[in-house]
Amino acid sequence: MGLSVNKVELIGNLGRDPEMRTTQAGKTIATFSIATSETWKDQRSGEWVEKTEWHRVVIFNEALARIAEKHLEQGMKVRVEGKLRTRKWQDQAGVDHYSTEVHLENYDGDLRFDMKKPGERADGPSSQGPGGGVPDDEPPY
Repeated sequence: MGLSVNKVELIGNLGRDPEMRTTQAGKTIATFSIATSETWKDQRSGEWVEKTEWHRVVIFNEALARIAEKHLEQGMKVRVEGKLRTRKWQDQAGVDHYSTEVHLENYDGDLRFDMKKPGERADGPSSQGPGGGVPDDEPPY
């Protein structure tokens, strides 16, 4: 059987502050959405078109979840690397629903971000910190 890889990397903007939850087993997880956009010129109209996709991210790694809780804010540029997982559930009417998510698991996954707040100038304080913040004088990705 050939090689098989489940790995996804997204770079985008945080849609809102992370939502923190605790599982029945007492583990802390963080969830948030990232918006990625692509732009192209429509060949018919000549106008620029932008398409935004929303991606749900779930952090099961407790250390990364705590970092996300402490440092991530709506609008920040973030980079996540994890695995695609699709989960299925039924609503009260018995209708099946599916959700595809990027999971950052305990031993696999990465979270990086620039600790500057959206709109903050690059000559502010150093942005290197836990969880993958990068210095201001380096590109974040």
